[in-house]
Amino acid sequence: MSDGTDSKRETVTSFGAAADDYLESAVHRQGADLERVADWCSDATQVLDIATGAGHVAGAVAARGVSRVVAADAAPEMAATAESEFDGVEGVIADAEALPFATGAFDAATCRIAAHHFPDPEAFVSEVSRVLEPNGTFAFEDNVAPADDDLDAFINRVERLRDPTHVRSYRTNRWIELLEANEFVVEDVHHVRKTLEFDGWIDAQSVGDDRRGELESILLAAPPEATTAFEIDVEDGQVRSFANHKALIRARRLE
Repeated sequence: MSDGTDSKRETVTSFGAAADDYLESAVHRQGADLERVADWCSDATQVLDIATGAGHVAGAVAARGVSRVVAADAAPEMAATAESEFDGVEGVIADAEALPFATGAFDAATCRIAAHHFPDPEAFVSEVSRVLEPNGTFAFEDNVAPADDDLDAFINRVERLRDPTHVRSYRTNRWIELLEANEFVVEDVHHVRKTLEFDGWIDAQSVGDDRRGELESILLAAPPEATTAFEIDVEDGQVRSFANHKALIRARRLE
């Protein structure tokens, strides 16, 4: 499978420029989902946070007293932000699909709200398995698509239009399949919905007026099933908010 080099370059450039915005993003810097992911790693001694973004997970894990926390991101600006903003965090530039760490180097790893940007999820999960020691914990969270084909296509269309670096929101069962194929046993799965204010969601990616109008038109014209599934809220003919689906998965690396 291609390593998606061009896609990765575009993603690194886009996210590097948005480091400050991600640091302040409410979706990324707070929430019960963030606390759950960090709690799953609180007993570890060496934790790797993959595609750290601005470092919120890494910071939350370090705040729980973990002795070594590495915040890895392909965008140098993100890794630098994580290291500078959170005590006890070491920033490292790293590709999630080719991690520059020794086999079995960590006893826990995290990845939160990032994997939908990865062109090769199989390589990503394989690398997580490699760098974790036996019985190590993997705490994972990402946007996921519903099981219904039409709803899957709808949300992925919307996400790609808003952010061209979006590759795919997979279904939860796909992530479970990948984990089990790479020497993990899945121990816990939670599903949550997060309400996104439409204006803030658009502004986070500096979407132009044309694409904004197209996105709003798609959401306004959504079939009833999509309106219900994604909790599309319309007021005075304008989209106020909608919800995306997220899965939180705790997996253990087999011996």
